[in-house]
Amino acid sequence: MRGRAPIRYEGHMAVIVALGAFLMTLAGGWTAQRVTDRRHLVLGLAGGLMLGVVGLDLLPEALEAAGTEVFGVPAALLLFVAGFLLAHLVERLLAHRQASHGAAEHNGRSPEVGLTAAAAMVGHSAMDGVAIGAAFQVGGGMGTAVALAVIAHDFADGFNTYTITSLYGNARRRALAMLFADAAAPVVGAASTAFVHIPEPLLGAYLGFFAGALLYLAAAEILPEAHHEHPARSTVLCTIAGAAFIWLVVGLAE
Repeated sequence: MRGRAPIRYEGHMAVIVALGAFLMTLAGGWTAQRVTDRRHLVLGLAGGLMLGVVGLDLLPEALEAAGTEVFGVPAALLLFVAGFLLAHLVERLLAHRQASHGAAEHNGRSPEVGLTAAAAMVGHSAMDGVAIGAAFQVGGGMGTAVALAVIAHDFADGFNTYTITSLYGNARRRALAMLFADAAAPVVGAASTAFVHIPEPLLGAYLGFFAGALLYLAAAEILPEAHHEHPARSTVLCTIAGAAFIWLVVGLAE
C-alpha cells in the first residue's frame, strides 16, 4: 500500500478537487438545456476514464488494502461484485417505478418519479465525494485518478439530473434546485472525510465496492448513451484515450 499522507492536508485537497465535480455537474446541467452534437464525445471520454480508474487503479489498490479473503475470494472482489449488483438493482428499481407511474399517469409522467430519481443521483454524488476523500487518504496519485473519473462522469450526472427532473413534468426551478443539490453533494461527501482516518481494511473494502458501482455506470449507462445516436469511431477513440490517460496518471504516480 502506498504511504498515506497527513489526513488534514489530504482532506483539504479532496474538498478542493471535489469543487471540480461541482463545476462539471453544473456544466452537464447547462448542456442539458442547450444540447450540442458533441455530447457523445464527452460521454465516450468519461466512460474511458471511469473504466481506466476501475481496472488500473481502484481494484489493485482495493485488493492490496482489504487483504482478507472470504470463502477463498478476496473481500475486495466480493464487494466489487456487490457494488456492481447494487447499482444494477437501484437502476432497475427506478426504471420499474418509472414504468409503473408512466402507465398510471394520464400524461405518462409523474413529477414525483423525476424527483425520486434525481434524489437518488444526489445520494450517489455524495458517495462520489466520499470516494475522492478516501482515495486521497491512500495518496495524492490515486486521489487525482479517482477525482478525474468522478469529475468526468459528473458531467453526465448533471445532464441526467436536470433532464430527468424536467422530463417528468417538474418546473424548471425544481430541476435547477436538484441540479445544484447534485453539484454540491460531492463537496459535502469529500468534506465528511476531511478529519476522519478510514481504517485500511475498511478503505480497501469501500474502494472495491465503489469500483463495482463505477464500472456499472460506465458499462451500462455512460457508454451505451454515448453510442446511442452517434456510433462513430471518434466516440470509441475518446473512450480509449480516457483509459490510456488514466494509465499514464497511474504510471506517473508510482
